[in-house]
Amino acid sequence: MSIEHPTSESDRRAALLAVADQLRPELHRYGARLMGSVIDGEDVVQDTLVRALVALQDLEEAPPLRPWLFRIAHNRALDLLRSRAVRMAEPIDAVPDTGDPANPDPAEGLMRQQAVKTAVSRFVELPILQRSVVILKDVLDESLIEIAALLDISVDAVKGDLARGRARLREINAQAGPLPDAQPASAAVARYVALFNQRNWDGLRALLADDVKLVQSSHPLRAGAADVGLFFTIYSKNDALWLAPAWLEGREVIAVFEDRADPKPSYVMWLEWRDGRISFIRDYRYVRYVTNDAELLLSPDTIPSADDVAH
Repeated sequence: MSIEHPTSESDRRAALLAVADQLRPELHRYGARLMGSVIDGEDVVQDTLVRALVALQDLEEAPPLRPWLFRIAHNRALDLLRSRAVRMAEPIDAVPDTGDPANPDPAEGLMRQQAVKTAVSRFVELPILQRSVVILKDVLDESLIEIAALLDISVDAVKGDLARGRARLREINAQAGPLPDAQPASAAVARYVALFNQRNWDGLRALLADDVKLVQSSHPLRAGAADVGLFFTIYSKNDALWLAPAWLEGREVIAVFEDRADPKPSYVMWLEWRDGRISFIRDYRYVRYVTNDAELLLSPDTIPSADDVAH
């Protein structure tokens, strides 16, 4: 996938957005495992698209889009990891050029299944380059040559890091304990969920801080109580939606069911609070792939009754 030189900037931008839209789920699977978080993985995707659009303005001709976007996502994830002062056991530019044994591994398919089923959060226990190679090969099914080009290392180095990463991942999975039990919902989230399920839109609007912000991927930022209040007007048109308190990666979130009888939620949203009012809403309605690989736990039923909400 590439953008031809003769096209205008607007055409190249449209082509990039079209390709990026197709690649978003894959970019997220990569970024989420690099970061160890499906939420942080979507931040990587958003930043990748913004940076790609900016860079496109300075290019007469864009490179092949898929590897270009993955390289931007890779570098952005590294930036975020470094900004958190995460200690990386193996720098990306200091990898030994070690190859696998000559004979192919007969358990290749099982190794790929293991990587796909491994919890997103466990990947951060791998050194960064092993992490990248295992994700690209075993989760996204990239070829060794494509991985080598993306990471700017030799194919033999890819093979070596793949073997070491797979071995380490087996150890991590063998030592992993069970997921923690779901926690009860906080009073604030329980109240929000109850108001929503009762379709009390005025009650929800009353919870908004004056400077509240709403972020929905691929949509313009909404800011201010009046503008964000329209968010509930849109939701009020769907009577089937049902919310439930939940936990994701240690963060309290809200699971959104498009039908109360659905076996699992369609997507999630999460809120930030300040002085008892909502200061920030992140809604994943338009990027549902975020929760495809998520370890989402529904909270015990602590939604207050109608009488509790009224008071």
